[in-house]
Amino acid sequence: MPKKNNQGSGNFEMIAKTYHGLEDVLAKELLQLGAQDIKTLRRAVKFKGDLGFMYKANLSLRTAVRIIKPIKSFKVRNEDQLYEELRNIDWEQYMTIDDKFAVDSFVNSPYFNHSLYVALKTKDAIVDQFRDKCGMRPDVDLDQPNLRINIHITDETCTLSIDSSGKSLHKRGYRLETNEAPISEALAAGLILLSGWDKKSHFVDGMCGSGTFLVEAAMIGANIPANINRAHFAFQDWPDFDQELWDLIRSSQLKRATDCYGKIIGYDLNPETVASANVNIKNSGLEDYIEIHCANFFETTKPEGPTHLVFNPPYGVRIQGDIPEMYKQIGDTLKKNYSGSEAWFLTSHMEGLKHVGLRASRKIEIYQAKLECRFVKYEMYQGTKKMKKNPS
Repeated sequence: MPKKNNQGSGNFEMIAKTYHGLEDVLAKELLQLGAQDIKTLRRAVKFKGDLGFMYKANLSLRTAVRIIKPIKSFKVRNEDQLYEELRNIDWEQYMTIDDKFAVDSFVNSPYFNHSLYVALKTKDAIVDQFRDKCGMRPDVDLDQPNLRINIHITDETCTLSIDSSGKSLHKRGYRLETNEAPISEALAAGLILLSGWDKKSHFVDGMCGSGTFLVEAAMIGANIPANINRAHFAFQDWPDFDQELWDLIRSSQLKRATDCYGKIIGYDLNPETVASANVNIKNSGLEDYIEIHCANFFETTKPEGPTHLVFNPPYGVRIQGDIPEMYKQIGDTLKKNYSGSEAWFLTSHMEGLKHVGLRASRKIEIYQAKLECRFVKYEMYQGTKKMKKNPS
């Protein structure tokens, strides 16, 4: 059994990956959680923390999809240099002969042409070291490795990292059923945070699908850690995993939970979709905070009190239909039935936005997978906009 490595003692650098457009939201989350030396990158945020903070970040961050820990950076111009640098790392600090591993690689360099070749060379260096030391080699498992290694080469700089998350952090563990075009849990949480919901107003999703916005809103409103339903993180397989510290972090984060102030309400026209959403909501353990109705959003009205809407209407990419007409109905419903509320929705259908019939007060560029989208905000003033600004 290898010795526990000392990499986790004291603060060390980590990188949390996220979606384009959510970098500042993730940086704010990290600041509130207690991270140090925070710096935003492209689709990522760099920060520092100790071993306990790494556990806490994986458990609690809502907009991160992966948290990696860089362990070495070096200059490299050819495959022999790469192999030797990797071969000289003491891999027994990070895994045992019985562990399975996988390598993810990204290459943007004039010296290397194929990321797959870099991954294979990394695998060879690790396997050869163990074979020389132990006479045996660890196995590769691309689906469920004990150690996932990330190698990133830009120009002549190679950064080697280990993945503390494992499966993407957007896979919270509560969503058992999905509709035709589900939104990522981490992206949904990011959009709610980006919308500035105060956690006191009623939260409404007029086209709730599998209920992702509703569950994420309930967890935000009740201050419940994002990944509390997740069964496993990659760091639990590391040789230096501290079970006692993990139990302490998990318990302390759960103690910060509170009750939701406003109602969290979802509507969907399809009975089967509502049934699927109810399964996910029950699986999340948040059914006491959420009410969902099989109803046409265009026939609904605003609940009593301040109301905040966030939803993800069809774009026409995987769901067909008359999108411009649907968006016109969304605008009409907001104007007639949701006066005094604030509404946000995500779309990639730029032409459809022209038919909403309302002036967007904000448009934020967001990518869902490789799909360019806009997250748009509409403010439904009571009376005229002039009256809103000058209530006297």
